[in-house]
Amino acid sequence: MIKVANKRSSCPISTSLEIIGDSWTLILIRNFFLGSITFADFKKAPENIATNILSDRLKKLMKYNLIKYRLNPKNKKIKQYYLTDAGINLYPLIYDLLIWGRNNLDMNIGLVASDFYKRNKNKKREDIIKNSINSYKEFKNSFLVN
Repeated sequence: MIKVANKRSSCPISTSLEIIGDSWTLILIRNFFLGSITFADFKKAPENIATNILSDRLKKLMKYNLIKYRLNPKNKKIKQYYLTDAGINLYPLIYDLLIWGRNNLDMNIGLVASDFYKRNKNKKREDIIKNSINSYKEFKNSFLVN
């Protein structure tokens, strides 16, 4: 469980949004599921997050135990970030936002999202979420072992 000291509201939605509700945090969580692990990986995302904001959000995610990091065994100057179980548990929210956007926003869909929709066209929500989470956990475990 994530420890919070929220004096503003006793509503779980309000408190959750204080942690993950800014315009960058869920994009970073999404990028973990797309294979990002280093600061440089996150900087390469098409949304072009500023370095100071990226640094701030990574610190915030660590503060709330949504991510952790280890030092790259080959280069101790490079941090390799990964999601904790609490961070992984945000995937259903990421998935639902992706589907909501497809169904409700009049916009050009990017290649990554478009490929995701095609790959999962006739699959059930629960299966997609389960498979995505399991794939991330396998990736995380293999990179933490090395």
